[in-house]
Amino acid sequence: MDKRKLRELLVEHKEHALKAGDYFARQASSDPDRLFAQKEIHTITGVRRSGKSTLMRLLMKKLLDSGRTELNQLLFLNFEDERFAEFRSSDFQALYEAYLELEAPLAGKKYFFLDEIHNVPVWQRWVNRLYEFEDIKIFVTGSNAAMLSSEVATALTGRNRIMELFPFSFREFVRVKGTIPDDRDFLRPEKRAALVHLFDRYVQTGGFPEALKTGDTSILQEYFRDIIYRDIVARHGLRNVRELKELALYLASNISCRMSYKKLQDLISVRSVNTVKNYLSYLEDAFLFIRINLFDYSIKKQIYNPAKIYCVDHALAAAAGFRFSADIGRTLENIVCLELKRRGHEIYYWRNRAGLEVDFLVKQGLDIAGAIQVCHDLEEPGTKRREIKAALAAAKKFGLDRVTVVTSDVWQEDTLDGVKIDYLPVWKWLLG
Repeated sequence: MDKRKLRELLVEHKEHALKAGDYFARQASSDPDRLFAQKEIHTITGVRRSGKSTLMRLLMKKLLDSGRTELNQLLFLNFEDERFAEFRSSDFQALYEAYLELEAPLAGKKYFFLDEIHNVPVWQRWVNRLYEFEDIKIFVTGSNAAMLSSEVATALTGRNRIMELFPFSFREFVRVKGTIPDDRDFLRPEKRAALVHLFDRYVQTGGFPEALKTGDTSILQEYFRDIIYRDIVARHGLRNVRELKELALYLASNISCRMSYKKLQDLISVRSVNTVKNYLSYLEDAFLFIRINLFDYSIKKQIYNPAKIYCVDHALAAAAGFRFSADIGRTLENIVCLELKRRGHEIYYWRNRAGLEVDFLVKQGLDIAGAIQVCHDLEEPGTKRREIKAALAAAKKFGLDRVTVVTSDVWQEDTLDGVKIDYLPVWKWLLG
């Protein structure tokens, strides 16, 4: 690829990245000084259309606004541009030379933002060389687990930090609509009513930036198709698209349900359970679904027991799945699962021999540090009794002195059998 074309792309892409736009702030960009001070390469991964490119633009703008660097010290390229179709790994040196000739950067740290760079084979070798021999802070993005493959991990071991970007959290959603309330606001009826209203909207639109901005969730079906065809079928060269689509649609229609490989094998009528395992792996690698295992001290039992499946965005699951009516209970459970993942927790579900089940156990180090039960409706006495009985059983099993029950609207504290139970409305729990 000749340098003249590379220089044109360098100018065009950076101008476009810094063009004024209606960008929503993200939690991941709230402490840019910490990110910029870290030497390691930052690998930003996450589901397609979750805002990875926008996060890069926000970081670039914060760099310039802070006076930390000058415009000619920045490089931004999006390798999904079709004009990079002929770009090869051998062109990376020419690209770097074109940047130096075009920008004539001053001595000192430079900042490279490389969007969807996984489209270029062995990109990690060039990035690793820049890291080793140049004073460059590097951010890279990618929409699939090619960014986390063993080959990439080996090349960048000890040199990179992974940032998984999810669709907007409720906290980010509230910040877009105004300001995060403080503890006093929670005590004001009008403020609480406003937050409940915002949460109802969040349930409808989900957290994908475009759906959040426009309120139009029909675009989520397009996202679902793109993930299936562009991030999975095309990448893995799959021939039987029907099987994969049927599996994905079933999972989207049944979020938070326990599912075994055998059940899914029978559902999509495939001969081998290994085919199901491969499809699930592809769907997880594309960040479309999240698998939560049963907690057991035996790894073998964790692997062979049914897992629970959640979608990366509850509104995406609703748009793509097949349901006759909304299941708010499962939706709330999906929202809580995603928030726990955003917070970086290692989570499991738990079920004892009596069939009592707790939605989420939070593991810290070698210990279970928390139990969270999600229950939409506590008005029905039988439901409340069953959910609390399961939570107390988990508390006894793992030596917990308190558990959390996330509800639609109940906000109170209780103590049973020496265990403190925190009942929290889901919107309050999400705001932290």
